[in-house]
Amino acid sequence: MSSEIALAPREALSRRKFLGGATTATLSAAAIGLLAGAPTLFARRASAETDEQDIRILNTALGAEHEAVAAYQVGAESGLLKKPTLDLAVQFQGQHKEHIDLLAATVKKLGGQPVAGKVSYAFPVEKLETEEDVLRFAAGLEKGAVSAYLGAVPILGSGELSRAAASILGDEAMHWAVLRYVLGENPVPHAFVS
Repeated sequence: MSSEIALAPREALSRRKFLGGATTATLSAAAIGLLAGAPTLFARRASAETDEQDIRILNTALGAEHEAVAAYQVGAESGLLKKPTLDLAVQFQGQHKEHIDLLAATVKKLGGQPVAGKVSYAFPVEKLETEEDVLRFAAGLEKGAVSAYLGAVPILGSGELSRAAASILGDEAMHWAVLRYVLGENPVPHAFVS
């Protein structure tokens, strides 16, 4: 990874570009386009169009959070995780459930209908044969969540929503770092997340 940081102008980070990429199946960068942070984040909105765009971004994040909960359930039920690792997975799953609650409430307050989780997801369960496989799968999902929230922060319609997305980004980054550490990898190998 290069030590240089490529900074794109804000105009290049359009909502259309962000939402257009939200088509992958597992917590990809666009999957968590994201969301709210506190019950007090409903300050004056710029326009109804901004609210509609924010609802779409938040619902994309909500869908990804549902997917994360399902993925951690697969890991927990796999029988491959030892007790301390299983406890950690269940803790992370609980935090994703908290994100779901907040995102759903935010979408409703903005006048939208929160998306529900899918009945099933296409996870690579046939490739999960060891505890390490499960941890690498989870780490990949968390890395995608970090990227998605990073993309969402500058395109949400209010400072409150952007701050909340940044807060969730921090939680996802901690999940990713802890999973890397448990895998015996450097938990923070670079000074910047891209």
